[in-house]
Amino acid sequence: MPTYPPNFDLIRGEEDLKDRLQPVVCGADILGYTYVRCYQDAYGIRPLVLSSIDVKITSSSKLCDYRVVPGLNSEEGLISTLLDLGRQLAAEGKVPILHGSADWNTRMISLHKAELEQWYVVPYIDFALLDEITQKRRFYEICEELGIAYPKTWYIPCPTEHEPLDTSAFPYPLIAKPSNSAAWDDIEFPGKKKIYEIETPEELTQAFEAVCASPYEHDLIVQDFVPGDDDAIRSLTTFSDAEGRLRVVSGGRVALQDHSPLALGNPVCILGEKVDKIIEDASRFLEHVGYRGYANFDIKFDSRDGSYRFFEVNTRPGKNTFYVTLGGVNYVKPIVEEYVLRREVARVDAYKPFLYTVVPPKVVRKSVKDDALRADVLAAYRDGRATNPLGNPRDGLMHKLWVALYTQNQVRKFKRYLWDTGGKQANVD
Repeated sequence: MPTYPPNFDLIRGEEDLKDRLQPVVCGADILGYTYVRCYQDAYGIRPLVLSSIDVKITSSSKLCDYRVVPGLNSEEGLISTLLDLGRQLAAEGKVPILHGSADWNTRMISLHKAELEQWYVVPYIDFALLDEITQKRRFYEICEELGIAYPKTWYIPCPTEHEPLDTSAFPYPLIAKPSNSAAWDDIEFPGKKKIYEIETPEELTQAFEAVCASPYEHDLIVQDFVPGDDDAIRSLTTFSDAEGRLRVVSGGRVALQDHSPLALGNPVCILGEKVDKIIEDASRFLEHVGYRGYANFDIKFDSRDGSYRFFEVNTRPGKNTFYVTLGGVNYVKPIVEEYVLRREVARVDAYKPFLYTVVPPKVVRKSVKDDALRADVLAAYRDGRATNPLGNPRDGLMHKLWVALYTQNQVRKFKRYLWDTGGKQANVD
């Protein structure tokens, strides 16, 4: 039987949402602000945003209740805060719905889902499924079962005491990365990278030795390098109902990714593009595992054989999920319809022409290598199809000032990490 929080039955229809529903967003990055914008646009609701620090692009918004909560970045601090807040909101006659804006938030919410459902609507999958499919080995095993293309992959145990790695067994170039992203995110060590781009056997040995000397205790993944720059990446966002059926889908071609060390691989510019093959593959995956809610797939076009190779699934909306809204479906509406109003979500391919972007045209002009793609993206800026989720015309002057500063900082970042260094573009997430 589903678990419903107190006051849930007081929401009998959409007309009750503004007075009763209280979105609670953990995290204040671009996705955190996107929740604020979309709940305001869809229902006129003012979300409550919780963060351990003051993130100005969101805290400056007049459209949310922003609270800095010390200790929110620890598991105990996050859960105790949420439980106390849930009780308080229930006493006020509210029905809180809980969202996380980062992988760690989502993981903690899923892990403590049973506790949190006493007070919240929790639109995330159970932890057992989340933990299974976010392990890259298991994800690729499922892809193999279903005939979904993925990069050729090897798994290398990383014990503290180990024999020298036989680097002659691998083709080059390669990509090396952790099999367990959650464990990787929890540790720090010299030489840690989100991914390792491997050109030679010596570089593979260096990466292997660094990981084995670290606190990380899981496999190191070594993958065939799929050729192509940022523009070979495809992003796909899906929403599934309780039966695992795909209800809403949107996606596009990544024109440009972030190149700064702390955000390497995050798309900053996505041009809407519908690829039936990846929609079909994602749909089969979601139904096979019994997925419910939002998922985001990272995919790369392989020019060697024309395939689309799946890299991973994120068990939450991605930072750039505002492109679903640009494609024609306000992305919080399927969540509310499925989990709160308990309605059947309409099947929609959200592919109205769009350009999702958090960078100004200058960055595109100087960074996108493909001439045809660069021309298409710049045309989208000129004809009004380019939209920054932070650039909300309904928000206040202070927020607009911080967005202007954020945008200018994007130019400085690309100058430092790409233009001035001739740095290689990130190839996989």
